[in-house]
Amino acid sequence: MNKITVIGTGSVGSTIAYTLAIEGLASEIVMIDINGDKALGEALDIRQGTPFGHPCTVQAGNYADAAGSDIVVITSGIARKEGQSRLDLAQVNINVVKSITPEVIRYAPDATYVIVSNPVDVLTYAFCKYSGLPEQRIIGSGTILDTARLRSRISEYYSVNQQNVHAYVLGEHGDSSFVPWSIANISNVPVEDYRNSLLNTRRDFPDLNKDEVEEYVRKSGAKVIQRKGATFYAVSMSVCHICKCLLSGIDTTLTVSTMLHGEYGIDDICLSLLNVVGKDGAHSKVMLPLNDRELEALRYSADSLRNVINSVKL
Repeated sequence: MNKITVIGTGSVGSTIAYTLAIEGLASEIVMIDINGDKALGEALDIRQGTPFGHPCTVQAGNYADAAGSDIVVITSGIARKEGQSRLDLAQVNINVVKSITPEVIRYAPDATYVIVSNPVDVLTYAFCKYSGLPEQRIIGSGTILDTARLRSRISEYYSVNQQNVHAYVLGEHGDSSFVPWSIANISNVPVEDYRNSLLNTRRDFPDLNKDEVEEYVRKSGAKVIQRKGATFYAVSMSVCHICKCLLSGIDTTLTVSTMLHGEYGIDDICLSLLNVVGKDGAHSKVMLPLNDRELEALRYSADSLRNVINSVKL
């Protein structure tokens, strides 16, 4: 019996609740929004389809209804618009998170919190400061979506299963993110060597253009927003994967945003490294063997986020 509360029932929050129901990750889903009618409508719409899937109760509620939640997912805030960076949203959404935090932790102090609203690294940091909860139970969705975009793009180059691609996006979920190519591989073969490692193939694969791949990762969200007005399917699948790992008895490594305390020389900032996530939250970090250039990129990303934090009122 798992209970998950989703705060914010816009496109992302509602799609997360829908995906949770479809995948059978929760026996109880609570949807909370400042617009109570919107939350009620979304909950009703999802609930009426549950006879064709996994048994689950889906209800709209208030913060008191979050009591007993195993996971609380926060998606509230202003969505990013075309031409707007995630960091442009910082102060407005910080204020939203600041108002939500004491209300929800009053009723769900033992839950693990997954922060999804943008700029996710800044808001994860703010939630850590506001809530006072153990940091391993505060997880920003971070670059898990960027990492999925990276793996899907590399898989397209070589027509290989995405799950055979092992590569990561680290740092900010935003423009200063980077790919540590030195550890990227396809089935333990370095990505740049994969094409030449193939025998008896009749297919002519192109050279891997790393700059193009990184540009694809960074600009994908903006391109989706330009074309359809919002992004919500892929991020919802990513967040539900985090929830699945939190509820599982087996630890899983994920690129999610958590508080740093000296890792790679970075302190008091939230950004994405490779974390071990399981029923005890994001309880460990995997110290990847980054080269000097990658360490510089990680620290640059941390500095970019610190500049934003220093420019807003927490």
